[in-house]
Amino acid sequence: MTDPDRATPPAVLDSKRDATRYQVLVEIAARQPAVSQTEIADAIGVTSQAVSDYVRDLVEHGYVEKEGRGRYAVTKEGVDWLISRTDSLEAYLDRVSSDVLGSVDVDAAIAMDDVDEGSDVGLLMRNGVLQANPAGGTATAVTVTAAAAGEAVGVADFEGVVDYETGYVTVLPVPPVTNTASVDPNVLPSTRPSESLLAVAGTEAYALATQADMRPDIRFGTVDAVAEAAVRGLDVLLVITADQLPQHTARLRDENIPHEVLDTGDF
Repeated sequence: MTDPDRATPPAVLDSKRDATRYQVLVEIAARQPAVSQTEIADAIGVTSQAVSDYVRDLVEHGYVEKEGRGRYAVTKEGVDWLISRTDSLEAYLDRVSSDVLGSVDVDAAIAMDDVDEGSDVGLLMRNGVLQANPAGGTATAVTVTAAAAGEAVGVADFEGVVDYETGYVTVLPVPPVTNTASVDPNVLPSTRPSESLLAVAGTEAYALATQADMRPDIRFGTVDAVAEAAVRGLDVLLVITADQLPQHTARLRDENIPHEVLDTGDF
């Protein structure tokens, strides 16, 4: 029984000849008016004689006009033919992408031990990176590639929920350069949670980290990066110039990320 929802290949893919004819016409359209049949042959992987035969066929069908030696132009009929075939190809590819490729959700994880393709693994989140554990876990998947310990492995067919907690963001505002107030650089080591990332937003924040002899883990795109790190279970100390504070805290609230804004007056 035929599946009515199955993507039907367009006519242009019915035979190699139809597909090659389409390719030749596309190449002529792209290169006109000076058309090198040798270049077309090299581009689509056929012989120059084959291209010559296809060009003659296209001229006979009124899809191409010969304007002189080595000079061709695609006619309106040829353009219409290309458009109709291209539209059907696009519809087919969209269907394939949605029905076939879209149904195969593959992610990457770090193999905690050697693993073969087709193995059942557990999924863990460690240091913000998805890990594939052959010993199991609260969430499971099946490997679609093989990998040695420490290598990236493809995983699919997910079941369950990866068990980890969202990270916590500690926000330390610093005054802008035009403000005479200042923050003691020694505050950073005492306020930075253990094993957390250090993010800085703004030149004043970067200067404070430099004075404290601390290397930032995140310097650019902090609105997105800090939120992404926390969502993956990492704690973050965000040192930020006061004028940038609203956009960062708004993102943290939108993502329901637990956070705390410190009062620099307490230091």
